Formats: sequence, structure tokens, C-alpha cells
Amino acid sequence: MHQHDIRSLDLNLLKALDALLDERNVTRAAARLGVTQPAMSGILTRLRENFGDPLFVRAQRGIVPTQRALELAQPVRQVLSDIGALLQPVLFDPHAARLDFSIAATDYALRAIAVPFLSALKQRAPHVRVALASVEDGPLQDRLERGEIDLALTTPEGTPPGLHARRLFDEHYVCVLRADHPAARGKRLSLKQFCALDHALASYAGDPFSGVTDQALAALGMQRRVSLSVKRFLILPDILRASDMVAVVPSRLVAGLEGLKQMALPLAVPGFTKTAVWHERAHRDPAQRWLRELLFASCQQPR
Repeated sequence: MHQHDIRSLDLNLLKALDALLDERNVTRAAARLGVTQPAMSGILTRLRENFGDPLFVRAQRGIVPTQRALELAQPVRQVLSDIGALLQPVLFDPHAARLDFSIAATDYALRAIAVPFLSALKQRAPHVRVALASVEDGPLQDRLERGEIDLALTTPEGTPPGLHARRLFDEHYVCVLRADHPAARGKRLSLKQFCALDHALASYAGDPFSGVTDQALAALGMQRRVSLSVKRFLILPDILRASDMVAVVPSRLVAGLEGLKQMALPLAVPGFTKTAVWHERAHRDPAQRWLRELLFASCQQPR
């Protein structure tokens, strides 16, 4: 950008550049900013003059950013984020706050994390609305950058680089069966008993009838009988209550559920770590910080 152009570069131009980079379409960017298409074309002309670059070229569908425009994307977002933080009140009053907070999570994380968080939130910030979305709805990095979601609940392996992250807890697996299941009478299951039972398995990807438990059994030269595979954890409790099947599930998924009994596994199965991630654009916002701290605190409560 030329030095003498800095006076003509106002905040609205940066907002327009951000919208054009997000939408890749002049009409949609104009609608997002609440201006007409001719006005948006005029803004694009001013942007080109300020930055000494075409910034966008026409394509079959909408417009494509130049290399210069792509290089500007992150600095522009950072400037807008910093200005937004300046305009935020220093103190956040949760009881009076009226805002929306969006979280992307797996169905496991919705039960293990979102449920206790929502319970705590209702007591402290009754007017805050929460939108729960799936982590599978698109790349987390892009959704956090664009502000489509404020926070994502994932694992260290699933955390994109360049984001703020915090470990929430380490999870372990338990064997779950209905409370009046014949095998539930004892204190613990032997490895032989465990393998002889009829198993249900939640499998997101890969072999639908084999998971971390089967890998651990194979290392011991043993195997179990998996007769049901489901794509979602949340259907399992109903299946277990209505059958003689058992399942190996994360302990927080079944904490406090009626009609089910948890038993320790008769072999070592590696657990996993749950992590919260968020973008720099939301890092300093007082409301977002308060909401994140409440979520972190609700994860520490014994389940």
C-alpha cells in the first residue's frame, strides 16, 4: 500500500475487503454489508487504488482473489478483531448479556461437555443463546476464522495449527451394560467373560466392526464378538437398556444415566484427550473469555 494512501483507507474499506475475501462474490458481499451492488463496485475500485493491486479477478463463479489479496486476509482480520476488542466494554455482565455463542462438537462432546456447560450457563447468563453444531460440517479453521463458530471441541490430533487450544480433560473407556444384565452381578468381568459377551460398537470411520478395544485384544491374541455397529454414541444407551449387549464407551458419555451399570475393563484400552480450540479473533473478547472460562470450569466438575 502506498504511504500517501493511508488517509483514504477507512474501516469500512477493510470490512469490505474481509467480506469480499469471505464471499468471493460482489453481490453477496454487498448484501452482507448492507450496500448496493454499484456501491460495492465503487468500494472495490477504492480498495484497488489503495493497495495498488487488482485484488480480485472475475471467474466463472464470482471473483477470485489475487495473491496480494490472499496475503492481506489474515492481517485485515487481525486489524478488525483488534478494533472490535477496543469497542468492547471492559467489563462483561453475564446476567444482562444478550448474545449468541456457537460451539462445534462431536455427539460425544455434546453430552460430556455441552450438557454440564449449558446447565451452568442458564444459572449465570440466562439470556445468552447457544448454537450447537457438528465438527463435521466443514473445516474448523475456516469456520473459526469466519466467525461461523466461536469454539470447537476436538482432540489434540484434530486441532488445526495456529489456533488457541486448551486441554479440557483426559477420558477413559468403561464397559457398560444394563443394570439388571446377568453379567452385571459380579464386581468385575474377567477377560474371558468380556470376550464371550455380545458387543455393540460405535465406529465413526474405518472398519465398522473393529475399534481400539479390538486392537488391544488382538495384541493379547484374543477377540470379542461385535454384532452391532453404530455411527453415533448417543443411540447406544437405548440399545443397551433394551438388550443383552454390552459396549465399551467413554466414561463421561454414560455418567449418571439411569438403568445402566459401568464396569472396569479387564484389559488396558488407551483413552483420549478432549481439547477446546478457538481463533485469535475471539481470544481477547471479554464475553468470549467469560464463556470459555465457564466451559472450562464445568469440565472440571466430577462426573
